[in-house]
Formats: sequence, C-alpha cells, structure tokens
Amino acid sequence: MPEQATFTVGTQGPGLYEVTPRVREWLRGQGGDGVLTLFVRHTSASLLIQENADPDVQADLCAFFDRLVPHADDPAMGYLRHRSEGPDDMPAHIKAAMMPVSLSIPVADGRAVLGTWQGIYLFEHRSVPHKRQIAAHLSRG
Repeated sequence: MPEQATFTVGTQGPGLYEVTPRVREWLRGQGGDGVLTLFVRHTSASLLIQENADPDVQADLCAFFDRLVPHADDPAMGYLRHRSEGPDDMPAHIKAAMMPVSLSIPVADGRAVLGTWQGIYLFEHRSVPHKRQIAAHLSRG
C-alpha cells in the first residue's frame, strides 16, 4: 500500500533549501522498504540530491546557474519574450527545465538510502519568497 505526504517549503529567494530531515522523519514513521518518489509541484523550482557537508557547494551551484542563466534584464537574455512576471521568472523556468523536478530514492527499513554526504534539496529559482510543495509517494514492493 503506497503512502503519500506533501511537504511545504517556505523559500526566501534563490538557493538550495535542505529537506532531508523532514523526509527522514516522515520515512521513519512509515517503516519498511520501497522506493520514495519526490516531486516538486512548481515550474520554477527543482529538486536535487547534493552534498550537504560543505555549504560552499550550494553557493557554487547557485553562482553557476545564475551565470549560466542570468535574469531577463541582463543584455545576454534580450531574446526572452516571457517577462510579465518579472526578470527572474523565465530564467527560473529555464533552470527548472535543466534540472530534475522529481527524484527516486530507495528506502530500506524506513530510511532513505543516501550516501554519507548526500542531502535532498529544493532548489528555488525565483527571487521572491514562495511556498513550495513537494509531493512524496512511498511505493512498497
């Protein structure tokens, strides 16, 4: 029998927001083995499994993607047509199209099978605060 939950993540602008502790707590209550699927329910945010030991990793990832896809008011982005929701919106959609919006994670004995330095992150691409939702589905085999 699959189990489901929704995690709401408040963001304060671009960056990686770790959700690993909340996912671990929920999985602990479920117990057992299976596959966890996480899905972000937005078109301008992503999900990543990334290093959670050194915060410079997250800072460097943010800097890289900002350099790769700058705001629409940057002269290099003059070709963008979708600008009605601000200069950060279309670049946020581009970033979300480049990165995963869902993750599959094995679960053993009620624990996500992550590597030692791996954490689960919501990657917010918009400049203004948002309430993001991550749908979780635990399938048992």
